[in-house]
Amino acid sequence: MAEPSKITTKRKAATQALSPEKAETLRQLRANVGQLSTSTMRQLEKSLPWYGRLSSDERSALGLVAQNGIAAFVTWYERPSSPSWILTDVFGNAPTELTRSISLQKALQLIRIVVEVVEDQVPVIAPESDQPSLREAVLRYSREVAFAAADVYARAAESRGSWDTRLEALIVDAILRGENTDALRSRIAALGWKAQERFTVMVGNSPSEPSASYVSDLRRTASRFAEDALVGIQGDRLILILGGVQDRDTAYVKLSELFAPGAVVYGPEAGSLLEASTSAQAAFAGLTAARAWPSAPRPVAADDLLPERVVSGDDAARRSLIKNIYRPLLAASNGLVETLGTYLELGHSLEATARELFVHANTVRYRLKRVCDVTGWDPLLPREAFVLQTALVVGRLSAQPKAAPERHASRSQN
Repeated sequence: MAEPSKITTKRKAATQALSPEKAETLRQLRANVGQLSTSTMRQLEKSLPWYGRLSSDERSALGLVAQNGIAAFVTWYERPSSPSWILTDVFGNAPTELTRSISLQKALQLIRIVVEVVEDQVPVIAPESDQPSLREAVLRYSREVAFAAADVYARAAESRGSWDTRLEALIVDAILRGENTDALRSRIAALGWKAQERFTVMVGNSPSEPSASYVSDLRRTASRFAEDALVGIQGDRLILILGGVQDRDTAYVKLSELFAPGAVVYGPEAGSLLEASTSAQAAFAGLTAARAWPSAPRPVAADDLLPERVVSGDDAARRSLIKNIYRPLLAASNGLVETLGTYLELGHSLEATARELFVHANTVRYRLKRVCDVTGWDPLLPREAFVLQTALVVGRLSAQPKAAPERHASRSQN
């Protein structure tokens, strides 16, 4: 590090190399740095309404930027050179705080105020012959600072975008694993998630070579139908977590068009984002079993794939069929289970069922309608009858078998 005396000697030598007018202007600039900074701070409060609404820490950070800008101008005026140092000399450690406090537009307004204050003092600071040169220097310097500010914001946005992408991937992975911790809540809050209800997970195939704008296009499309959206790509799987979906039918169809060819499955609606793991698990189970139903719609609900999921070994689907179909039918009594079972076994024939049960055909129709009312599945429709039949099978298998009566060998009496 150079000694102070050597620095002073170099500065004097540089000053002596300047014209007398510029040397005097430079001397006046150095002498008036404090006054220019004070005038700038007053003008900021007077001209920019938003400046007064900032917190004291934010005003202090911006004030430091303005003061650094004036001090750096003096150095630049003495030795105009590459502006690469402006990022450090003017903004210092402020970029992160600066970009959080104000927008780029407001930052440029601040730079304009600094320039106006210095320009107003040109007649006082510089000799008349050097005033045009000083004004030109102020304009050139303001341009360099404006470009430097734009670079600060661009880098901050790029860094924030990369961080948001990593944070989003962590949240998606945590939801898929069923994590429910304070860390997950903190990450969700940091990402700015706003939705409070109606959460759904969609899964399907991702493009083999997605374009650079693919995720942005998907997120932009999702924003038309949902309050929030998280996008995750894990290998060849694309995961889309939606919050606050309004028109579900339209949303799912439109979003499924952005998935790669193949099945697209959406899970049941969850009450909160932390409970969305249940929806995700159902969606992935449905995606695995979807190939067993070649004519399935696209997209298809995971609950519409309950029979295929049961066959593929999904225990959650088995429990759902028992809870939502088999047990309600048992509780409704009126022979609904017996009527439904007979109807399905006899090839969906109303007349054959009536004969088998010794009832009128209208009674069979009434009971089948009751089945639809109780379960939400219509036995008169082939696909829904298949769901009901699967529910009967898993329900009967889940029932505890009745113990056979014990047989005691009779003792022979002599």
